Amino acid sequence: MGRRLLWAGGIVGLLLAVAAGWSMVSNGKPQNCTDVLGCVEIPAGGALRLGVIQALTGKVAPLGLEQLRGLELALDDHGGKVLGHSVELVIEDTGCRPEGGANAALRIVSDPAVAAIFGTTCSGDAAAAAQVMTEAGLSMISGNNSAPFLTSIGGQRAPKWQPGYFRTASNEEHSGPAAARFAYEVLGVRGAAMIHDGDIYTRGLAEGFRTEFERLGGRTVLFAAVDKGDADMRPVLEAVAASKAELLFFPLFQPEGNYVLLAARSMPEMAGVTLMSDGSLIENTFIEAVGDASKGMYFVGPTPPTGPALDILRARYREKYHMEPPTDYYTSAYDAAGILFAALERAAVQRKNGQLVIGRQALREALAATAKYPGVGGALQCDAFGDCAEPRFNVLRMDDPAKGVAGLTANVVYTYAPR
Repeated sequence: MGRRLLWAGGIVGLLLAVAAGWSMVSNGKPQNCTDVLGCVEIPAGGALRLGVIQALTGKVAPLGLEQLRGLELALDDHGGKVLGHSVELVIEDTGCRPEGGANAALRIVSDPAVAAIFGTTCSGDAAAAAQVMTEAGLSMISGNNSAPFLTSIGGQRAPKWQPGYFRTASNEEHSGPAAARFAYEVLGVRGAAMIHDGDIYTRGLAEGFRTEFERLGGRTVLFAAVDKGDADMRPVLEAVAASKAELLFFPLFQPEGNYVLLAARSMPEMAGVTLMSDGSLIENTFIEAVGDASKGMYFVGPTPPTGPALDILRARYREKYHMEPPTDYYTSAYDAAGILFAALERAAVQRKNGQLVIGRQALREALAATAKYPGVGGALQCDAFGDCAEPRFNVLRMDDPAKGVAGLTANVVYTYAPR
């Protein structure tokens, strides 16, 4: 399996891609293509090229790496080939920044030989990258994005929805309500504070918590934002304490989530406030960084797969990477890659001369038609908005940080399945 890293070619290259309207949608002879979005034509013996857009630097890099590993494991199932053609990965790093997602997508789509995109890690990156992807006529599938704004909210098209975008991570439209129900119904909380960082993911989760919590009869005593990169969380936590919040819900990434937790534990006035975050912090590097400060904290995250298929995949992960999986998120990446490969096989036309022709609209339709796909945790089916996984979320309590993610994910205190 070939792997190629492509980095920025300068602003001139990006402007040329924009000016061209991404019209270069065929690699070879466009007259042979009848697909309304154009075709990728791979010569006999040529590599099938996939764009990979992930967060591979910064504190979120462990999650991006897990996405890449899930893709690699799925490629291993195919012997590194799709339809007899070797697969070449064109990898771009976003740093978990929206502008990183846009720039990475621009670089990817400027290459007319790229058949599809695997990514992104962060939902903010996805919103920017998906717009570029759509206008270029490509398809993109993610194993990690979960913000409601990317697909659907309340059964209706979400603000950032784009044609050709799919994901196998559960829509976190239901994550905030899961946390809110647990807080209100199980913990008996009646006044709660929420902190987000302005990202569509973190704000969406905070708003989902607030809406459900208030519907149940609870009061939002503070709804506040911090900036990405903020390290001093004492001012916002002083406001939380002053609000008399019984619980603080802060669905933040690292390092901001670390800073909130550590600052809260150092402030006597926060001693009686229950702390809850989300799946972005269900990660060993977070647990190792904060240690015993995480004791008693709650987390809401997607219910991980179980069963023989997971046991087999986990064993393969250990064999390939010589370590235990630090999270379960590689499994949704594995499923996303498998769905993409199956769709490519259905959409492609193999010519007698060995040339492979992939219609871009045909690929979108093949992805949208995904039904009863044998995922690691069960059958997957993509709906009209690109969601391919059933929503189901667990609330976890941290009792023993020394047991890491495995111990945390085993300590389920509440499960929410809206369907």
